[in-house]
Amino acid sequence: MAIPIPSRQLFIDGNWKEPILKKRIPIVNPTTEEIIGDIPAATAEDVEVAVEAARRALARNKGKDWALASGAVRAKYLRAIAAKIKERKSELAKLETIDCGKPLNEAEGDMEDVAGCFEYYADLAEGLDAKQNAPVSLPMKAFKSYVIKEPIGVVGLIIPWNYPLLMAAWKVAPALAAGCAAILKPSELASVTCLELAEVCREVDLPAGVLNILTGLGPEAGASLASHPHVDKIAFTGSTMTGVKIMTAAAKMVKPVSLELGGKSPIVVFEDVDIDKAVEWTLYGCFYTNGQICSATSRLIVHESIAAEFLDRLVKWSENIKISDPLEEGCKLGPIVSRGQYEKVLKFISTAKSEGATILYGGARPEHLKKGFFVEPTIITDVKTSMQIWREEVFGPVLSVKTFTTEDEAIELANDTHYGLGAAVISKDLERCDRLSKVLQAGTVWINCSQPCFFQAAFGGIKWSGFGRELGEWGLENYLSVKQVTHYVSDEPWAWYQPPKQ
Repeated sequence: MAIPIPSRQLFIDGNWKEPILKKRIPIVNPTTEEIIGDIPAATAEDVEVAVEAARRALARNKGKDWALASGAVRAKYLRAIAAKIKERKSELAKLETIDCGKPLNEAEGDMEDVAGCFEYYADLAEGLDAKQNAPVSLPMKAFKSYVIKEPIGVVGLIIPWNYPLLMAAWKVAPALAAGCAAILKPSELASVTCLELAEVCREVDLPAGVLNILTGLGPEAGASLASHPHVDKIAFTGSTMTGVKIMTAAAKMVKPVSLELGGKSPIVVFEDVDIDKAVEWTLYGCFYTNGQICSATSRLIVHESIAAEFLDRLVKWSENIKISDPLEEGCKLGPIVSRGQYEKVLKFISTAKSEGATILYGGARPEHLKKGFFVEPTIITDVKTSMQIWREEVFGPVLSVKTFTTEDEAIELANDTHYGLGAAVISKDLERCDRLSKVLQAGTVWINCSQPCFFQAAFGGIKWSGFGRELGEWGLENYLSVKQVTHYVSDEPWAWYQPPKQ
């Protein structure tokens, strides 16, 4: 059963604060198309207040600020946040499902991962203490040198709507573990659980200003955050187009950014596979989370000798995917997040058809669902590499298909894209899988699977999919600056300058 949406304000300096201009944005349930609440809409004026709060958090208590606290101290707060997330797992999962439309069982899994992410970075925060003052080997005995890792400062974290609370955790947990003060800007299309993260931080007494959460429109709140002169770094996950704008704004102030952007990832299926296993990974890789995954393996490249049988089973399996209210038990495919995104996905499908592609399966609203932003799982064949459907990110449950005959041809098809986030190879020949893992142009290569993600392993892309890595130790390094400290330790004078004789 659905639960009421809590009415929240902006979270700034450890307190709930009404937006200065008192604007709010309606929350639309993508399953029912009904307005079920609203969220505060921050503007540039609120960003200013939040940035000042974050700066104070790094300059409080005469040297006992968040940045100078030990990793062990910060770890206690991260673990307390994780514990609260676990306590509220069921409630938070339902709120996320109502807000963005993902199946409830997926949302429940996300909440477990959110808690796990905070616990993981609590461990890394403690480990950071032992790595401080790491010695550097020098060629001159007159000097000794060591390295200190310091928090970058105030960081702006801008996240998308497909994994609202999990994407927040991916950035908030390492930023806080590093000792940064953060301003989180969720997508206006799915902000509910991020505001509940604010309540969790309030309950665990996270020091004021360490984490501030501003909901609102991208052109108002997000752009102001990205261009603010006192924000020391921006970490962004979202579309490539928006990433370009953020990078441009940051470049004017020589501000570091890390960008995890769009994708058009391939899944290459060779002729030696167990077809049922390969079909399941293909469907999962493209249709999981309603197809709204930046790394979705949405380009199927299948060996021509098994293509007919493979496509036949893809269709049969797709016919049995339960499309329903995402709160229903057994739902595998819920609605697209918003009307605008729903119409965008349908436009991609209609354009593919007009360009000569074949809609092998799906392509429309399911007949049994008269309301909601639902799109059937869609399989498109007779695709040319020049078509929009092959080249551009759809961000919906749409799979495009091409065949190949040789390994070299498969590699060429897989790499012929502006993007480079993920790629999958399905084959029993592990030597071949290893060869492809080395030549596929992507930040992540999955072998005989698609989409598994672990806190310990780096995640990010190349080319138009961005740069920088999240998760693992790399995620923590995103928010650290390296300082060299060098001592002159000899009793002898340096003797560069000979003082005048008395």
